[in-house]
Amino acid sequence: MGPSRSSFAFPRRFHRPTWAEVDLGRLQENLRLLRRRMGGRTGMLFVVKGDGYGHGAVRVSRAAVESGAVDRLGVSSVEEGIVLRDAGIRRPILILGSLYPFGSTLAAVRYGLTPTVASWDGARLIAQAAGKAFAAARRFKRLRCHLKLDTGMGRIGVSWPSGLKVALELSRAPGVDLEGVYTHLACAETDPAFTRLQLSRFKRAAQDMADSGLRVPLLHAANSAGALSYPQSRWDMVRPGIAAYGLYGREFQPVLSLKTKVVFLKNVKSQAPVSYGGLYRAKGTRRIATLPIGYADGLPRLASIPRERGGEGPWCVLVRGRRCPVVGALTMDMTMVDVTGVAQPRVGEEVVLIGRQGKEEVTAAQLAQSARTITYELVTGLKPRVPRIYI
Repeated sequence: MGPSRSSFAFPRRFHRPTWAEVDLGRLQENLRLLRRRMGGRTGMLFVVKGDGYGHGAVRVSRAAVESGAVDRLGVSSVEEGIVLRDAGIRRPILILGSLYPFGSTLAAVRYGLTPTVASWDGARLIAQAAGKAFAAARRFKRLRCHLKLDTGMGRIGVSWPSGLKVALELSRAPGVDLEGVYTHLACAETDPAFTRLQLSRFKRAAQDMADSGLRVPLLHAANSAGALSYPQSRWDMVRPGIAAYGLYGREFQPVLSLKTKVVFLKNVKSQAPVSYGGLYRAKGTRRIATLPIGYADGLPRLASIPRERGGEGPWCVLVRGRRCPVVGALTMDMTMVDVTGVAQPRVGEEVVLIGRQGKEEVTAAQLAQSARTITYELVTGLKPRVPRIYI
């Protein structure tokens, strides 16, 4: 069975038995559940940056649109937006990153993407781009943009109250439509006090704009954690990402599973080393399976390093529904696993690295914790050479 195409170009057939399964039905169920939780009046922008959090931006975007739960899509860059447009996706697409240089703004206009303005310079670029588009087109569509406010993330965005001048300038610029104003919550999962502070700052900005006679159609602040935990953050639209992929909150189903198969089996004697550096030495005779997947596929090497050697490992994979520990340092293309507890393991046996097998489950969060990282980094780090199969 060959993999379906993601936004990357995979071969029609693959011969190495390592793949990621992406359950589009689960994705749609998660999005519909989010829509119900938010209520009918709240719009929803589905974040598909980072190649759809490693799931494949084109396919998850199409599934999201077909679900009927999504009004817009969010990407990080012009390039990511162009990939979706070239795939025939016509929903409004907001570029969440700051645009630079001027040519990128013109490209956003050509492809019907909605840029983010995060500075005075950005506002001037948008005004210039609108002017050039007006001069070049017989029938001119106003250039829609969103203004980003920095309420505490410290990344991009204009500060307040000086940002009010930027908002007013954009609202008055010929050919420019200030469609939205938004901010980003930095600690919605971990720091309620700071989240409430950010939301109060954004509320103040919204009130200042209203007092100045400026009406903005879309005010938005909530990521997944904000939307689910802080109803006051929902405003006119929410921007779920990680929850839609089933990687946040117990009520959402994980969309991605990572699988491979055993390609080699051997017995090792007591104290025999396995893998580079001899970090693992067998305690008694052990049955060791080799898997054709490694850090060149996006697995974090640190997760295989035992704690006594400075790591957080070992983590476990699932073989025939049993947890089997990874042994020895993860290598570029291969991983070794102790399958002594599995009765008569076989070459060709399916192994689950992320996902469920029988009654057991290994979550992306568990693997990320073993690597001292976060789920976002783990799934977006899965490399293109791991085919995505859509089910």
